[in-house]
Amino acid sequence: MQTPHKIAVVGSGLVGTLLAIYLKRAGHTVDVYDRSPDIRTVEFSGRSINLVMSNRGWKALEDVGLAEEIRKIGIPVDKRGIHLQDGTLNYQAYGKEGEAIFSLSRGILNRKMVDLAEKEGVNFFFEHKIWDVNLATATLFEGDSEQGNWTELKYDKVFGADGAFSRIRHRMQRQSMFDYSQEFMKIGYKELYIPANADGSAKIDINSLHIWPRGNFMLMGLANLDNSFTCTLFMPIEGENSFAKIKDEASLVTFFDKYFPDTKEVIPDLVRDFFKNPTSYLAIMKCFPWTYEDKVALIGDSSHAIVPFYGQGMNAGFEDITILSEMMQKYGDDWKTIFKEYEISRKPNADAIAELSLRNFIEMSDLTADANFILQKKIEKWFSDKHPEKWMPLYSRVTFSLQPYSEALAIGDFQNEIMQEVLQMENIEQLWDSKEVENKILELLQD
Repeated sequence: MQTPHKIAVVGSGLVGTLLAIYLKRAGHTVDVYDRSPDIRTVEFSGRSINLVMSNRGWKALEDVGLAEEIRKIGIPVDKRGIHLQDGTLNYQAYGKEGEAIFSLSRGILNRKMVDLAEKEGVNFFFEHKIWDVNLATATLFEGDSEQGNWTELKYDKVFGADGAFSRIRHRMQRQSMFDYSQEFMKIGYKELYIPANADGSAKIDINSLHIWPRGNFMLMGLANLDNSFTCTLFMPIEGENSFAKIKDEASLVTFFDKYFPDTKEVIPDLVRDFFKNPTSYLAIMKCFPWTYEDKVALIGDSSHAIVPFYGQGMNAGFEDITILSEMMQKYGDDWKTIFKEYEISRKPNADAIAELSLRNFIEMSDLTADANFILQKKIEKWFSDKHPEKWMPLYSRVTFSLQPYSEALAIGDFQNEIMQEVLQMENIEQLWDSKEVENKILELLQD
């Protein structure tokens, strides 16, 4: 057990609340500040992408005995449902039999996490705006406005879990030797909605992540507990097929009739939802260092915001907590070493999942409809079933294992080089599950 400290967590999102539970379990007094109202009192809709929980997230929850509680509010998703433009629907399994990610509503999960943290004895201060922090003394400055009078809130440690536009990181950025980059994708997103049928049943399969891949844009859907679906349209902000081009009801209906004809029956309020819900933007944020002495640390999106195309944003943030907790157990009261080892361990992995997430947009929006890609995935699954000790597909490494993201990225690149050679083999479409292909892969693995 560590010496008890008075610790502030800024941000009551998913990472902030789980971190607060970990810190409380370690014997500390924990106060969580958030400038927004209590999420449990807010109607949550219009700009959300459903979350998916996979092994890294489950591990962080299991370590504090909360996994089963969260499973109750999730839906297992074991495959992609690929909707082609001609109306064909194909399914692509994610992993081996029994392996699934879990679809979770961000609002429902966040409310649940706040409830669980309060039950642990964590103190929440909603509608308390933190504008600044004194890094050397771990003092927060809170007030109604940025220019108004501020109250000093003194702590032993401060964690910035306040997201991609973190106020805590904003202060850290003003130090010398602090690296920071922010890159907005030229792609935005908008939430749409598939309701359940009148009898409560689902209009499409709830155990699939549904994708309508259309090249540089796509529609995606994940199930909710009531058999409805939260859908997200990802599309360029400007250009030929873009949000800028859809100005009115006629252009929207024409666009969906052409590219997503099979959604006509399942998205009844397309026009209302499209023009009511905001167009949101996607950014990748990287920085370093993530800590200041033994006083202040960044965690989750405040230190490594990524795009959502691998479903790993929350999982990566939860894994931050797992690694931080391991360092706390290893180094006891030596917080300077705890913070240093935490950031050294996590930084390369955060950079790797940022790269993987960016690449996965191309896979989801384009390659999932490509015959060569589908064949590659078939060969990989067949070979990995025969030689599980020699081959684990990249998606499984990222999603169904705890292998560091940086290792998964490097091995995935190596495996992809092998697969590109295999796909060049003569008559590969007919020979894909032959001894010849098996030997070729084994030979290339030795190189």
